[in-house]
Amino acid sequence: MKINSPVKILLVDDLPENLFALEVILSDENYSCVKANSGNEALKILLHQQDFALILIDVQMPMMDGFETVELIRQIDKLKHVPIIFLTASMDNSVQIFKGYQAGAVDYMIKPLSPEILRAKVAVFVDLHTKNQELLFQAQQLKKLNTDLNAQKLRSDYSLSLIEASYDPLFAISPEGKITDMNNASVEVTGIERQELIGTDFFEYFTEPEKALEVYKKVFEKGFIADSPLILRHKNGKVIHVLFNGAVYKDDKENVMGAAIVARDVTNQKRIETELIEAKIFAELATEIAEEAKINAENAKAIAENAMKAKQQFLSNMSHEIRTPMNAIIGFTKVLFRTDLTYKQKEYLSAIKISGDALIVLINDILDLAKVDAGKMTFEKTPFKMDSSITAMLHLFENKIQEKNLKLIKEYDPKIPDVLVGDPIRLHQIILNLVSNAVKFTFKGKITVSVDLLHEDHEKVILKFDVTDTGIGISEEKIGTIFENFQQATSGTSKLYGGTGLGLAIVKQLVEPQGGTIRVNSIIHEGSTFSFTLPFQKTNDKAQLENEVTKIESELKNIKVLVVEDIPLNQLLMKTLLDDFGFERDIAENGKIAIEKLKEKEYEIVLMDLQMPEMNGFEATEYIRKTMKSTIPIIALTADVTTVDLAKCKAVGMDDYLAKPVDEKQLYNKIVSILNQSKHDKSLQNHIDKFEDSIATEEKTRCINLGYLNQRTKSNPKLMMEMIALYLGQVPPLVHTMKQSLTDQNWSLLAASAHKMIPSFSIVGISSNYENMAKKIQELATVPEKSEEIKELVQEIDDVCQQACVELNEEFEIIRNGL
Repeated sequence: MKINSPVKILLVDDLPENLFALEVILSDENYSCVKANSGNEALKILLHQQDFALILIDVQMPMMDGFETVELIRQIDKLKHVPIIFLTASMDNSVQIFKGYQAGAVDYMIKPLSPEILRAKVAVFVDLHTKNQELLFQAQQLKKLNTDLNAQKLRSDYSLSLIEASYDPLFAISPEGKITDMNNASVEVTGIERQELIGTDFFEYFTEPEKALEVYKKVFEKGFIADSPLILRHKNGKVIHVLFNGAVYKDDKENVMGAAIVARDVTNQKRIETELIEAKIFAELATEIAEEAKINAENAKAIAENAMKAKQQFLSNMSHEIRTPMNAIIGFTKVLFRTDLTYKQKEYLSAIKISGDALIVLINDILDLAKVDAGKMTFEKTPFKMDSSITAMLHLFENKIQEKNLKLIKEYDPKIPDVLVGDPIRLHQIILNLVSNAVKFTFKGKITVSVDLLHEDHEKVILKFDVTDTGIGISEEKIGTIFENFQQATSGTSKLYGGTGLGLAIVKQLVEPQGGTIRVNSIIHEGSTFSFTLPFQKTNDKAQLENEVTKIESELKNIKVLVVEDIPLNQLLMKTLLDDFGFERDIAENGKIAIEKLKEKEYEIVLMDLQMPEMNGFEATEYIRKTMKSTIPIIALTADVTTVDLAKCKAVGMDDYLAKPVDEKQLYNKIVSILNQSKHDKSLQNHIDKFEDSIATEEKTRCINLGYLNQRTKSNPKLMMEMIALYLGQVPPLVHTMKQSLTDQNWSLLAASAHKMIPSFSIVGISSNYENMAKKIQELATVPEKSEEIKELVQEIDDVCQQACVELNEEFEIIRNGL
């Protein structure tokens, strides 16, 4: 028997590239790898070759999977104790894991395989195999030595020293089961002296004498025994787990003289095995507890989400129902102000406008608070001029300041960079709330708005904003609560000064998520100072001058506008406003009519309401962009400001967004700004087309990276070519099977083919994102109603595999030409 001969390992996988990768990983060691591409082929090999140290087997295979194969292997006596490791692309199902261990596996490994971990695990099992082979070798040597001793009728000092030197207990027993000799290790393991052991029954020193008797009989029946588990008992009660290996020895006439049995102490291994079983049981229990907790958490989350959705839906409906008539009320009030009115009429209209504006502020406050509660408050990152932005915003208070005979002072730090990146809309909202409060509660004196530079580095600045007034002040006991919802300085504040107590709560929710802080210092009857800090990024980009008045160019006169709006009041308002602008306009009652008008007539811009019957604004815009291939500018209009998602508007192709009630100046500026930009874009289109044509001829970004193959094959060009050829031969049919099974709605075949695709991505260095896509397809194949999502994922995998095949063919030719 050759102890140092290569150790045989059986590799079982239905994909040749996986077998090749396993062979490459194990090629550095003294292993002899035998490959089988199915469970049937593996069983055929094992009928003729049973001297394998280890079996590595894939779980998912056609015809006969890994579980069935292992159960059949374990029915072969000589293979019952051969270690088997399952290879799988996923291991997130405890039932499947238990099924593997029940079938006879000793371990699992997840694809893609880590070469280092695989080699380490294989080495452990190979070492155990080698140790067992050494034991068998020792038993054979003992048998040979005993035969020589019987022939010579004396014991050599050499054989005795060999036996005594072994740390493993060794017994010589007669055909009658009596101990005839033993080594010193046997004396130590039983605690009984040599003279007392000789002549006693072999099976008396075990916890299960009947089982030991069976082992003794099997040795003499078969002539040998291998890895038979027994438990030796020391005279002090200590037990030792052992594996027995032994064989009979004969005289020169082939008469059986007795048997030599060697025991290997496996107590520590048994303890570890028991601990592993216990750990698995505890892990399964923990998994069950975690699953139950997860279900409870999901139920609680679902209840909370449903409550939040109900709240959001209510606020959405409320916003839409209130804003729709308010849009007409405020819009027509502004239109009437431009007509000839008597003093009384102006007075009445002013009251209507003030009441409408107050109602809109209240709605905005409630909806902003709802956005914060729902986690939908988002912040833009836009370049803007801080100084001019603050100045333009403070102009809004000039009339009110003059009415109350106050002074409004702006103090601005000249060291602040001209252009910063942040959310100017949210900043305006913060300052408007604070200055509005200051104006409301101040009756004489001044209001000062100051902006100072606190910190600056090469990436960002931190600014401090102070709004100081000489108003009524806030008592010390109320300062701690004024930033809470519906809280005001006193219970009578709302009656005396108006308001809902939401403004400061919203301010805090706008400051802190941006990484800022806010605080207040106040003295009753002397005034208050609200201070907040905000970080802004530095930039070299030009600011988006949203606050500057856009002047109409001569080329943009006689603008043709299509208004898509279903409510007659709002239609009339938009007609009035656009007539005042000097624009031509047509009205469409819904998206379907708008599409027909766009087919019949040319327009410069579309004002698109989002919520309409028959075809809403999102659907109409998507049709205009994707089916009509039109690039006409589209501005979204809606009263439903809680559910409108700016990202969704942009996703379907809208150019901008306006909330109702529409401000006529903002509407005018957005129309002109977009059309000016559109004109500028058209002048650049020829240059852009040429640039895109040149880009289209350039090589696409490579999707493969052969670093892994290069490392595993040690830059061997023939191995590289063989692996590439395997990929080119195996992967395209797999992709075809995925596509065909999706068409046929054969979900089990789709899942199986996706599973087989998983290891192929890492082999040729394709991004792990596609491996995750394949796993996602395998998961979604159990949910056929998500076929659209599956279709998109399959298409993405198809695209990248086609590109990979093109690039691999190129690499193959380069390698071949270099030979």
